[in-house]
Amino acid sequence: MAALFSPPTTVTAPPVAGSSPAVAEPQKVDFMNLPCPIPYEEIHREALMSLKPELFEGMRFDFTKGLNQKFSLSHSVMMGPTEIPSQSSETIKIPTAHYEFGANFIDPKLMLFGRLLTDGRLNARLKCDLTENLTLKGNAQLTHEPHMSHGMVNFDYKGSDYRTQFQLGNGALFGASYIQSVSPHLSLGGEVFWAGQHRKSGIGYAARYNTDKMVATGQVASTGMVALSYVQKVSDKVSLASDFMYNYMSRDVTASFGYDYILRQCRLRGKIDSNGCVAALLEERLNMGLNFILSAEIDHRKKDYKFGFGLTVGE
Repeated sequence: MAALFSPPTTVTAPPVAGSSPAVAEPQKVDFMNLPCPIPYEEIHREALMSLKPELFEGMRFDFTKGLNQKFSLSHSVMMGPTEIPSQSSETIKIPTAHYEFGANFIDPKLMLFGRLLTDGRLNARLKCDLTENLTLKGNAQLTHEPHMSHGMVNFDYKGSDYRTQFQLGNGALFGASYIQSVSPHLSLGGEVFWAGQHRKSGIGYAARYNTDKMVATGQVASTGMVALSYVQKVSDKVSLASDFMYNYMSRDVTASFGYDYILRQCRLRGKIDSNGCVAALLEERLNMGLNFILSAEIDHRKKDYKFGFGLTVGE
């Protein structure tokens, strides 16, 4: 009886020769739900990580002690030569040494940083989230030298798909910037500034295109600056970067190439530029809260060689 009432067999027709498979429709872009771009002042952030490492010369020791979850103290000792201005092509250095005391307060909505050096300089930074979208940033440097102290206050507003910033500084400095996402990967922005003390003003424009594997940026300003940068993420641990700097008023041109390599226990960053300068910075994690740092910079054109080593204790 089962053979008499067996279900019918479904026969699938073979594909017609020469017919192409169905092509998936491209995903539509929701222009009302674009991502928020990074701040205008940080559009070259990925390139600067490789091309502008924190190089130093001589010996450096940093110690950070946490008193509680929000408050910590830091001590830094630095010994090494300091370059002084000279009209000759040769680099003139004098030996220097100084100690730096710091205090840090870190809270989800408030961050305070202070540094006091033995030469009398006082540096302070502030970041306060006034609302979910509005942030106040401030930094100041006080020194006993005349006309060398300065301060600046920034108001940053973060929208759904844009960011804007307004700056106030001493010397009648005013600035404003705006950056807007125009697609899921492309953002465009501009800035204006006025320095009343020097009677100078300027305007600039910038573009940034980023994906999961690359970041390309371009920036031009009325001051004569043209800056281009490109970062290629080879893997999660390796990235390559390059930039091109041109000033069409002074006719200065500089191109550089850098790398950022993150290993399990260390991080290596370096660069080489068209002026014959080669630099590298190695950060080795020896143990939990203990890092060893090596810095090197060689300028073949000026015959200037800088080497430094340091130790960082604490997180």
